[in-house]
Parts: sequence; C-alpha cells; structure tokens
Amino acid sequence: MSLPVTFGIIDIVQILLIAVFVYYLMVWVKNTRAYMLLKGVLLVVIFLILAAIFHMDTILWICKQLSVVAITGVIVIFQPELRRVLEQLGEKKMLATLIPFETGKTVEERISDRTISELIHAVYAMGEVKTGALIVVEQNIILKEYEKTGIAIDSAISSQLLINIFEHNTPLHDGAVIVRNDRIVAATCYLPLSDNLALNKSLGTRHRAGVGISEVSDALTIIVSEETGKVSYTMGGKIYTGVTPGTLREELNKLKAKPGSKEDSGKFKIWKGRGRHEEKTDS
Repeated sequence: MSLPVTFGIIDIVQILLIAVFVYYLMVWVKNTRAYMLLKGVLLVVIFLILAAIFHMDTILWICKQLSVVAITGVIVIFQPELRRVLEQLGEKKMLATLIPFETGKTVEERISDRTISELIHAVYAMGEVKTGALIVVEQNIILKEYEKTGIAIDSAISSQLLINIFEHNTPLHDGAVIVRNDRIVAATCYLPLSDNLALNKSLGTRHRAGVGISEVSDALTIIVSEETGKVSYTMGGKIYTGVTPGTLREELNKLKAKPGSKEDSGKFKIWKGRGRHEEKTDS
C-alpha cells in the first residue's frame, strides 16, 4: 500500500532555498582552507555510515561523545572563514534591495575628481620607477579596525604625498595607506592576507593583502608591483592586474556617491535609533 504524498509550493521553495544555499556554500568552500575540512568531514561521514552498517556500537558511542568537542574545535579553527561569511551576508549590497540603510554619507563627502586624478597620477608615477604601493579606498564599510594598526595622518590627498609615503627607506613605506573620502587617514596599516587557493602563486604579500581586505570589506584597493611596476586593483575578493589609467579611473568614478535626496537616504533612520525622536519632533 502506497502512502499519500503531498507536494506543494512551499516544498518547492524549500528545495530551491536548500539548493541555493548548498551551491553558494560549495563555491565559498572551494577557494578556502575549509575545502580540506570538507573532504575530511566526508571521510568521517563515510566511516560512520560503515560503522552503523556493521553495528560498531563502541565506535559510534565514542564519536557521539566527541561530536560537541569537534564542532567547537571547527568554530575556533575556522573563525576567520565563518566571520567572513557573516560579513558577506551583512554587506549592504545584499540587503540594500530589502532595507534601504542610511549610509550617512552625502555627495560632498564622497571621493572627488581631484582625488581620483591624484591617486592615478601617483600610482602610475610609482609604477614607472617600480615603487611598491598599497592604497585602500574605503567605501561603506568603515576600516577603523585596520586604521588603528597604522600611523594616523589625516591629510588631504596629493600625488606628491603618496609618492613620498611609499618611497624606499622611508618610515611610512611599509604597509597600506587608507583613504577615506578625500583624505589620507592612516599609513603603514596591516591588512589581512587572503587564503584564496585560486590566486596566482606568483602574487606577493602586497597583492594578497589587497585581495584580503577586499574579501572582508567593500573597499577598492590599488596595488603597485615592486617587481614589475604594473598597477592592479582588487574589489569583492577579485584582483585585476595590469590595468590602464582609463580603467582605473572608470572604477574609481563608480565610488562616487550617486545623486539622491537626504530624505531618501534617511528613510530607515530608525535603524540608527533616531526614527522615534524625529517622529516626536515632526508632530
């Protein structure tokens, strides 16, 4: 006798959600240290299935007792990867269509044409003499955590200043410069190195740091190779090498604030605890 099977829209939605989740999990895992963990987990699962088939009760009992410790160990060991996943889930790009968060930045506060020109002039001038450089252009995700690892500067951007900072044998040349709006806020900053296994093995520490910061933030990072003098940029965990000044200018222009009213940007100010106060003020 066959049992009645009900299969509705909700079941289809659940299957699609699980399929999408598994797909993105596999894509993420493939290029990280967690890929090796996944292969190990699969071997353990196969071993447990065999133990259950052959009624190896002692082994199953030991594995059950160790499961809590194993899960805790995985969380501790792969804390950077788990943190990265949560940060990516919380990025405004993914939530902007659902919740229009207020950025707090107006058109005047964004990167200007003058700043873009100074950045491009500096990096290609350094490229001609093969001076290594690492410049992080901050966007919505504030990089205070990495800014604190360097030396505070808070100066207007100029190509001469950037060239002097990255000049060999100067106190500030080692590390990254962080640019916020139209100012250099810090130099000699330490950035997280990417552990993406798909990256070209020829890439050095400077390039891996550029990719690393783009994996944990929405910043655009400009890199000048000390070996070849080529200019590259990273964004969204990807690196684009040997770019032309025109291409770099085009990408930097995308960082400008898009025209919009302050009313629109503050539509959901309640997320910052101000909505209730403003309602009282209007009434």
